[in-house]
This record gives sequence, C-alpha cells and structure tokens, in this order.
Amino acid sequence: MTPRTDRLLRALLLIAFIGALGFTGFHLARTVRDAIYWNAHQDEPIEGWMTIGYVAHSYHVPPHILFLALGMDPGPPERRNLATIAAARGQSVAAVAAILTRAIVHARPPYPRPAPPPPAPRP
Repeated sequence: MTPRTDRLLRALLLIAFIGALGFTGFHLARTVRDAIYWNAHQDEPIEGWMTIGYVAHSYHVPPHILFLALGMDPGPPERRNLATIAAARGQSVAAVAAILTRAIVHARPPYPRPAPPPPAPRP
C-alpha cells in the first residue's frame, strides 16, 4: 500500500468507528431514558388519553387481556385512546377504566396466570 491509501483507509476506519460510537451512544441514551420513564410511570391512574398498549405496559399486563376485557379483537396494535374507545362504546371513560382495572386485578397474582394470546388468523 502507498502512504496515501494507508492514510485514506485509516481515515475511513476512524469515521466508521466514530459513527458506530455515535449510533451506540444514541441508542444507549434512548434505552436509559425509557427505563427512567417507565420506572416512574408504573401503575398510573387510567385516563382517557392513554391507549390500551400504554395501560398494558404501565400495569405489566399482556395487552390481549385488556382487549378481551373490552370485547375487542386483540389483533393489530390499537392506536385509539381510551376516550375514543369509550365514546364508540357509548360509555364514559370511568366505566372503561373500571373494566380495565378489573381485568388488571384478575391478571395479576394471586389469580392464575392469564392465558396466552389467541393465535393470529392466517391470511
């Protein structure tokens, strides 16, 4: 190798290393941020702005348990918040929160472990 290609190769390796460090640092910071957030937001009082996925994550309950409690299909991720779901059901947010709370209580010990989610339909 010539000295010029050797310097170019070293520069490219240095750039790749710095890029890998930046990528790792970014994802490490996101992981730490998420861990701090969810540590402080366990068992949050159920409110209308929350989604079913948020409630499931906050209460450490499988989402399909909450979907089944509301009589909904536990299919693809549901992005509607509880206020929208309550309005579509003709109920108040407090009534939906009570249904979810009852399901959460029964999904945790001393009750038996909840059943696994139903199998996904085959296309």
